[in-house]
Amino acid sequence: MSANETSKDCGCDVARRDLEEYLRNEICQGNQADIREHLKHCSSCQDEERAARTLTEAVSRACRDEVAPGDLRDRVLSRLRELQAEH
Repeated sequence: MSANETSKDCGCDVARRDLEEYLRNEICQGNQADIREHLKHCSSCQDEERAARTLTEAVSRACRDEVAPGDLRDRVLSRLRELQAEH
């Protein structure tokens, strides 16, 4: 976010819709700042954020030792190419 931009409260609908991406740092900085600003003032969304963070951390711990099959990446890319060729 540039020095000229300021964060704004994005509202509950946007905050809840984008919460998972926010927790994984998968949204743009501007939207991240807007959600952070909203969470400062909305206790209901703060509760949602705590629950989602707890769940995300629990799943991460539970899957820590899991390893995807070696050929998974190749299979996914192959399937994506097939789908792109259809369109």
